[in-house]
Amino acid sequence: MQAEYFDGDDRTPEEIRAHYGALERLNKLTQFERPFRTWIPNLLGEATCQRLRILDLGSGNGQLGRILSDWASEQGWSWEFTNLDLCPVAARLDPGTRHVVGSVTELPFNDHAFDVVLATTMTHHLPSESEVIRHFSEAGRVAGRLVLLCDLHRNLLFQMILWCVCLGESKHFRSDAVLSIRRGWRVGEWKRLAQSAGLDDATVWLEHGTRVLLALKK
Repeated sequence: MQAEYFDGDDRTPEEIRAHYGALERLNKLTQFERPFRTWIPNLLGEATCQRLRILDLGSGNGQLGRILSDWASEQGWSWEFTNLDLCPVAARLDPGTRHVVGSVTELPFNDHAFDVVLATTMTHHLPSESEVIRHFSEAGRVAGRLVLLCDLHRNLLFQMILWCVCLGESKHFRSDAVLSIRRGWRVGEWKRLAQSAGLDDATVWLEHGTRVLLALKK
């Protein structure tokens, strides 16, 4: 339950910018957008994907929304993103059209305000199970068609691999990367928390040994 270095309130804007730069490099290397490119069309169908309003929870500097918007445009689709993050510095780094500073446990949106609500490698930052349950519940409340959440699978081999991958980054980023996995999840844990959040119809599964995904289609 140790907090990650970059979750601290005393990080400077320069540190945060450098952190997001390193995170962008890692995200590109791991193709962090791939589960969403795969599963949103698979679960909703291509006809529904023609036009979607999407909320990205814990969006950071908006990298995921930019990549998915560009990819959707290549398919002839229009995906409109709203990015939400608790960090004001992240909002200033996001060149997207809409960025909201707010908490994933108390979303400032009406019920069913978005077609899709998604998040990637964000849930493990929450400090307690009660907040995770609230996060799951709020995602389900504001989603009209689909909730699709993704985070890291907790296992020792993944920790070792990620440590090696991040050798060229700062010691704080490298330490946080490994700690993110140690704070990560197992499938059974997400199933239990989803049920506690009232998402009884959610499906939870392990993908490629590195990611835990939760999908709730409405």
